[in-house]
Amino acid sequence: MEWYNYLGAFFAGLFLTNFVPHFVTGICGNPFPTPFAKPSGIGLSSPVVNISWALFNLVIGFVLFKKANISSGDSLSLIIFFAGIALISFFSAKHFAGKEKPKD
Repeated sequence: MEWYNYLGAFFAGLFLTNFVPHFVTGICGNPFPTPFAKPSGIGLSSPVVNISWALFNLVIGFVLFKKANISSGDSLSLIIFFAGIALISFFSAKHFAGKEKPKD
């Protein structure tokens, strides 16, 4: 595979994983930070904005997944795909850990 397929695999993992928290909080009717909040990524966005952001992430992630030719026959592409999942998972856990604490 070409280098750009591996890059696509990495970003497919990022986008597909970022879909999950926005979709879940959105369908539960809860506000959650998005890039469109004030301040960006810290303030809370409405459930409708979260659903929209989630679906955008899902579409981009799916397109990247298909274009990157990720398959079980290519272990490196799977490792890179899961590295993208791991990176955004740990980043999100750290970034959103204090989202419900009042700001001083």
